[in-house]
Amino acid sequence: MPVYNKLVRDRILEIIIKNGKKLSSRILNEKEYEYEVKKKLGEELEEYKEAATNEEAVEELADILELLHAAVKIHGSSIEELEQVRQAKAEKRGGFDKRIFLIEVEDD
Repeated sequence: MPVYNKLVRDRILEIIIKNGKKLSSRILNEKEYEYEVKKKLGEELEEYKEAATNEEAVEELADILELLHAAVKIHGSSIEELEQVRQAKAEKRGGFDKRIFLIEVEDD
C-alpha cells in the first residue's frame, strides 16, 4: 500500500473509497494544517514552474488559488480581504504588467 502522508483535497477520500480501495487518514490539528498548507503551496508552486503547457500552468494555478483560499482562513482573513491588500499594494507600488526587470541600483 503506497504511503502518501500529505494534505489532500476534501473529496479525495470519497473518490478513493468509490474506487474500491482501502485507506487510512486523520484530521490535522491547526498547527499541522498550517504547516501542510504551506508545504503544499510550495509543491504546487514547483509544479507550476515546471508546467510545459498553458493548460498545465492554469491547472497548477487553480491548485495554488485553492490553497490561497485555505491559507487566508488560517490567518483569520478572507479572499476578499486578500484582494483588498493586493489592490492597495498595486496602487502604491504597481503590479507586474509592465514586465520590468531591475538589474541594479547605484549605492549612495
